[in-house]
Amino acid sequence: MKKILIAVDETKGTKGSFSICSKLCSCISPEEVILVYVEKYEGRSLINDMLGDAEMSTLKQVLEGTEYKETLDKKANSVLDYYRKALKSDGITSVRSEIREGHPADEILKAAEESGADMIMLGSRGNRISHTFMGSVSREVVNRSDIPVFVTKVK
Repeated sequence: MKKILIAVDETKGTKGSFSICSKLCSCISPEEVILVYVEKYEGRSLINDMLGDAEMSTLKQVLEGTEYKETLDKKANSVLDYYRKALKSDGITSVRSEIREGHPADEILKAAEESGADMIMLGSRGNRISHTFMGSVSREVVNRSDIPVFVTKVK
């Protein structure tokens, strides 16, 4: 596998799952690891789930250049720096990172396609109630991906 995309966020569950992904990457020795962080607007991912592409595009335009957007970008960069350092400590130095905006599953899949990734890695932290009402990013990625998807779950 030449390129592995790892979807990350700031949750504790992702940190636990990421250690598994990082160790696996050190065994596989990919040419490049792509870290992808999808920004969440206020209201968590519920807003992302309720907005269509046109509304999301308008929201992105409205937020561009605002203090709120700058805060989101700083948070995203901080999270990506954390995971970049974790990969480096496992001996993985060829790491690229992307901040994306939109529906998490859509953006993860687009990033994988655009980068030519051979595999997607991500954590699953949902419970049965959240699966019923809001769906699951990891489940959607697994169902829609044309490449292998490695899903980790930490108790």
